[in-house]
Amino acid sequence: MTAPILEISSFFADAAEPASFPQTVLRYSNTRWAKNLGLNLGAATAWERHFGRFESLPGNLPSPLALRYHGHQFHVYNPDLGDGRGFLFAQLRDERGRLLDLGTKGSGQTRWSRQGDGRLTLKGGVREVLAATYLEALGVNTSKIFSLIETGEELHRNDEPSPTRSAVMVRLNHSHLRFGTFQRAAYHDDSEGMAALVRHIIKHYYPDCEDEALGKAVPALFERMAAATARMIGQWMAVGFVHGVMNTDNFNITGETFDFGPWRFLEKSDPNFVAAYFDQQGLYRFGRQPAQGLWALQQLGGALTLLAESDDLSAAMGVYEPTYQDSFAGHTLALLGLQRSDTLRDDLLFLQDFYAWMTTSEALWPQLFFDWFGGEASAARARASPQSALYETADFAAIRSQIEARTPDRPERLEQAYFQKDRPVDLLIDTVEALWAEIAETDNWDPFNAHLAHMEQARQAYDWDAV
Repeated sequence: MTAPILEISSFFADAAEPASFPQTVLRYSNTRWAKNLGLNLGAATAWERHFGRFESLPGNLPSPLALRYHGHQFHVYNPDLGDGRGFLFAQLRDERGRLLDLGTKGSGQTRWSRQGDGRLTLKGGVREVLAATYLEALGVNTSKIFSLIETGEELHRNDEPSPTRSAVMVRLNHSHLRFGTFQRAAYHDDSEGMAALVRHIIKHYYPDCEDEALGKAVPALFERMAAATARMIGQWMAVGFVHGVMNTDNFNITGETFDFGPWRFLEKSDPNFVAAYFDQQGLYRFGRQPAQGLWALQQLGGALTLLAESDDLSAAMGVYEPTYQDSFAGHTLALLGLQRSDTLRDDLLFLQDFYAWMTTSEALWPQLFFDWFGGEASAARARASPQSALYETADFAAIRSQIEARTPDRPERLEQAYFQKDRPVDLLIDTVEALWAEIAETDNWDPFNAHLAHMEQARQAYDWDAV
């Protein structure tokens, strides 16, 4: 296929040259998503050829493109950004006809690398494979890691033991176009580039926003992007995910989780938890993520005033709060295997009590959702839980009554093998470090692969595709 990104590449991309690596050893391949994309890659050598040495896919981009963008980083505007250790390698369509990107991380230096080496540590790649797989298993809109290939170099980093092993990763996204892409056009007062960007996005991602008058099309598009962002952050809050670096260049147009670095999944409910050690003010702490999503959208809206009226854009952004609340409530209840109430207000009242108890009781987050999946039908499972004593307290009695009063959603899912276990799969920091230690110390990938298999078992048990 002719890659649609070429329509706007003269405004927002530069040619990039892949690094030449000493070796390419396939460590992870996403065969399920390769099938969805119609890629019959077969042996590891084919994966290494295309995604380690970046031999072009037939009929696709003739050479990789490093995308240009700006962004607010911890609320400080930075006009010196762009793909510094990655590029867009290919664009494909999945079995549903959706346009998807294959983008890299750790593929070498580009014109936007500044002082960076353009590389990725193997540990960083392992962490991102785990996080994206877990988010997908929990039903969160997220990028998927397509491949991870070890590259045989020794890297030096200030924030982890060095020298450390290197890798190149390929990420699958619906789009790699960012809020910062719009910000770059606005910064340069580039009306032509901004108009081309908007037309491109409407054509390939939001065709229902099409209008000959950009003054009408842009607010409609902004509303769709605001809603997509709100749904994503509602899902984060339901699964206890802390992104860590919610800069405007780390938000994309289709509301997918990507470019997360020092992420964490909460062990216990803590609104003040900070994932990034360098976020000393707690700007991106867990409880502030919904507000930060709104702030990022405000910056996007400011950029779009190059083409549309600010009042129309402000009105479009009004969709954010109700969409976030609906997503947060809906996804929490989905993770509990319970049906929605007749009104959002009733769901939110229940969740106010539910999360307040989680915070004060310090219940283990993954275990709680696992124990009570399906509501009353899981009462016996909850009694066998490692934290069953918490469920016998007077403080939990009102919460339990509300859970058991709700109608289960597809309770037959409790028959899945995943829900026969004593504990859920988790991705707490100790789990991640233990998996990495096996790789770092003895090159043992078996626990890593077993954990991925456990997460896949969870994904199938939740059966998000049927929703």
